[in-house]
Parts: sequence; structure tokens; C-alpha cells
Amino acid sequence: MSALNRLSVEEFRNSDKLPLVLVLDDIRSGLNVGSVFRTADAFAVEKIMLCGITSRPPHREILKTALGSTETVLWEYMDSASEAVCRLKEAGFEVLAVEQTTGSIMLPDFTLTKDKKYAFVLGNEVEGVSEEVLGHCSGALEIPQFGTKHSLNVSVAAGIVVWDFVRKIQAYGLRKTDIC
Repeated sequence: MSALNRLSVEEFRNSDKLPLVLVLDDIRSGLNVGSVFRTADAFAVEKIMLCGITSRPPHREILKTALGSTETVLWEYMDSASEAVCRLKEAGFEVLAVEQTTGSIMLPDFTLTKDKKYAFVLGNEVEGVSEEVLGHCSGALEIPQFGTKHSLNVSVAAGIVVWDFVRKIQAYGLRKTDIC
């Protein structure tokens, strides 16, 4: 770890985080959940909210792909993603679904607002973000796709939107603390 200039678990827990929460809405695969944890660790995401049927650590499949990131990334479980979204909005978050839906904003067209915290909701591998949860979100982000398929694996989608968020913070010349 020291040769790679990586933080210890304790240093990571005490470091500044990206002003972003990921909400997982009924994710079926523990392997996908573990991959999202690993992405959240890589980019120092503030928190993951695991909702509904989404499995929680310690779970064999999560641990297999998370590679220890369940020990570094803050997470909490809520019975419903709708409840999580409402709570985040009450706390001042801009909550956006990552979904192909009417009125969605293409990811390249999405701009960050200074002094605002964000939450992205990622949905079930088959059904996507539920209609109920979409109704509570402030809007939706859509990842442009140019092939024959109309969806991406949820953990891949998480990686894309988190990386885009980080890239935009850097492109705007902001620091993580400028957004929240």
C-alpha cells in the first residue's frame, strides 16, 4: 500500500469525501453491490445507501468483488429507496436517478452546481429505478449509448456516472469541498 501511496483504512475514513451518495434500489446481485463499493472506495464517495432487496455486508458475493472496500466506504441500509431519496432531499441533496426515462438529461449535458451535494440512484438489474422512486427524484441522468443494447450493467453505470462527476469537479477547477 505504501509503495502505491495509498491511504490506510483509518486515513481513508478521515479523508475528505466526494459530495456524492449512491443509492442502490433493489440490486439483485451481491457481485454488483461489491463492485459499486469498490468504485465508491476508488473515488472516495461519501456514502452508499443499500435499499430494499439489495444485499448488505457481510455477504459472500459482496466481499468477493468489494476487496475490502466494505470496511472503508460508509454505508447504511434502508427498507425502501423512496424513503432514502426523501431523506436525502430533506438533507439538501439534489437526487437524480440514473435511468432512461422521459425528460432525462444526457450525462454530458449535466452540470454541477457549486455548494450542492448530489445523490445518484441506481436501479434493479432488470427493472431499473422503480417508478415510485423516480417520482421522488429531482430528475434523471442518462448515459449515452450507441450500440444495439439499451442498458448497462448497474456496476458499470455506477462507475461511469461517478467518474463523470469527478471529471466535472476537476474540469470546473473545483475541490471536493467546493460542491458541498
